[in-house]
Amino acid sequence: MFAVFKRTRPANEPLESQPGLATAPDAGRIVGALSKQASTLGREAAEVRGTLADTHVVASAQGQAVQALAQQLQQVVQSQAAIADETERGLQAASQVSEAVGQVGTEVAGIVDTLRQVSDAAGEITQIALQTRLVAFNASVEAKRAGEAGRGFGVVADAVKDLAAKVESSSKHIMGTVSQLDSRIAALARDITRDGGGGTEAGAVHRALAVVEQGVHRIHDAARASRQVCDGLDRQMSSIESEMRRTTSALSSALDRTETFLKISEQLIESVAECGVETEDTPYIHAAQQAAGQIARLLEDAVRTGAINVQELFDEHYVPVQASDPPQHTTRFCELADRLFPQVQEKALSLSDKVVYCIAVDRNGYVACHNQKYNHPQRAGDLAWNTVNSRYRRIFNDRTGLASARNQRPFLLQTYRRDMGGGNFIVMKEAAAPITVGGRHWGGLRLAFRF
Repeated sequence: MFAVFKRTRPANEPLESQPGLATAPDAGRIVGALSKQASTLGREAAEVRGTLADTHVVASAQGQAVQALAQQLQQVVQSQAAIADETERGLQAASQVSEAVGQVGTEVAGIVDTLRQVSDAAGEITQIALQTRLVAFNASVEAKRAGEAGRGFGVVADAVKDLAAKVESSSKHIMGTVSQLDSRIAALARDITRDGGGGTEAGAVHRALAVVEQGVHRIHDAARASRQVCDGLDRQMSSIESEMRRTTSALSSALDRTETFLKISEQLIESVAECGVETEDTPYIHAAQQAAGQIARLLEDAVRTGAINVQELFDEHYVPVQASDPPQHTTRFCELADRLFPQVQEKALSLSDKVVYCIAVDRNGYVACHNQKYNHPQRAGDLAWNTVNSRYRRIFNDRTGLASARNQRPFLLQTYRRDMGGGNFIVMKEAAAPITVGGRHWGGLRLAFRF
């Protein structure tokens, strides 16, 4: 607070000669300078606030991305643990297979011994068949010597000789088959026999199993190393995530503080304007108030003549426009707005080349009809172009837009940074005045201008 000290004025001293009192022209200059300083403060505050808001959005998106990455990393860690468990079971299975193959090798060695016994038995049968053939041959010779008396015996001897020949042939065939089988099984036995420790090379099957086991060992070691790396990354990601949360919180706090500075500058500008002192903002404030009154009268006439009823005029059921980007909506007063608003909005643009737009919005920030230069139909898939050139049928419920839409004081003056699309921003002021229809607040007239 500033202390004010009064000096007793002599009766004969003129008022203008008193030190410390400013004349009307001096007061006007002081107020004008104060208005300019407030405008400069507002511009800087809007720039800082816009930059902080953009940074806050980026930081929030990065925080969400880091959080999602941390969750994915947790899943990777779990997968690595599962791989390690599976490879451990794979090593156990390989060991069991190796033992089973060793047991098979033992059994095959027994089969080889049995086949050799069969081969030996077949050899003995061959010898017996040879001896039987020799005996049958001798019996046949003796039967022929006996003449007619030995004929029957000769037939038997011939039959025995033929049978012995068949037995000999069969036994030789058995021996050949057993020999081939013995060779094959012996080769199999060599392939699946373990290294006996006597310098003999391990069988092919065991060599293959050893290769598999070594591969599983490598996978297991790699999974374990990868899990250790992932554990370290997980700890780092947790730390980064905490830092991102602190950064976002700090940005939010800074954003709130810039809001305070911005409000102070706006209040200073409004206070100057309310004093009745003419400033560079005065023409725009008057223009916004005049345009708001014109829009209000047009809407009241529309209700009185039945062009629209009160329920339709105050419709808050915003119907989304399919495939619109940015999102557009329609209401029951859109057609009326298209017909009535341009005559007021377009005229206000001629006030100065600094005027950026003049629009009437309902109390929720909905723009049914924008200025003609921003009232173009959207282009499919072209968000940047749509953001700049297709601003009608949209809801602008940001800080500035909603404050202007719901303001019911004679006027509201704000400073803000406007997104023009494609990464372009401009700092503007906006004069807003309320629009009242039949004593009921409908919305506001927003007139934005560069400074």
